[in-house]
Amino acid sequence: MISAVISLGGIGLGAAVILGLAAKKFAVEVDPKEEAILEVLPGANCGACGFPGCGGFAKAVVAGEADPSACSPGGSSVTAKIAEIMGVEAASAEPMVAVVNCQGDNQKAQNKYKYLGIQTCASAQMLAGGPKACPGGCLGLGDCMVACPFGAIEITAEGLAVINREKCVGCKKCVSACPRNVITMVPKSATVSVLCNSHDKGPAVKKYCQVGCIGCTLCKKTAEEVYAIDNFLAHVTYDTYDHEKAKAGMEKCPTKCIRDFAEGYPEGSSFQP
Repeated sequence: MISAVISLGGIGLGAAVILGLAAKKFAVEVDPKEEAILEVLPGANCGACGFPGCGGFAKAVVAGEADPSACSPGGSSVTAKIAEIMGVEAASAEPMVAVVNCQGDNQKAQNKYKYLGIQTCASAQMLAGGPKACPGGCLGLGDCMVACPFGAIEITAEGLAVINREKCVGCKKCVSACPRNVITMVPKSATVSVLCNSHDKGPAVKKYCQVGCIGCTLCKKTAEEVYAIDNFLAHVTYDTYDHEKAKAGMEKCPTKCIRDFAEGYPEGSSFQP
């Protein structure tokens, strides 16, 4: 009995020695810069940088495959720290936020039918292109809200997704989650946006939405440097954005589909500017 115990102990000790030697031989050396970058990253592992988690991003930065400014949740402060670790100059990037290009909730927009299926936007979209009559309107079932790791999205009582510009870090997870491509990224400093996603002509839009863009071009005529019309849908040209001109064009909009988030969020939202 004692000999058996001693034998087993010897086998275990031998195996431990072998495993220890193997661990040293096959150990993957981690660059100290990777560890330093990991320490300054927010640890959200959101994937906004395009790499598998913060560890993947840190490795890519050290390998020269990722820009130090690619961490959206970290912002400029984290970018500066990473640049210091890498010994490079920090590039100043314009912070981006997500915007739901729609105000057509269940009170302001018409539905083609009453949807009673699985309560996700992806599922609803698969049934005859979704219940909303507008082909590009927000379905309001919350796929974007579920995808957001920062609690920056709410669904109003009337079924409209709204994104808080202060909480949004620009990770783009909501953009990927939306089956109708209603969400886009815009510069955080530019607070005026056209909240419509329909390319239908004006008469068609009027039939299913009270707050849709009808392509009247009044915004563009008022401030042609700031607005453009693409296939009957107006949008802000952020490369040439001027706040006062954007506001002037907004005030001319007959359907009020243009909003300045500095003045307030869509009706029904609990968010404050």
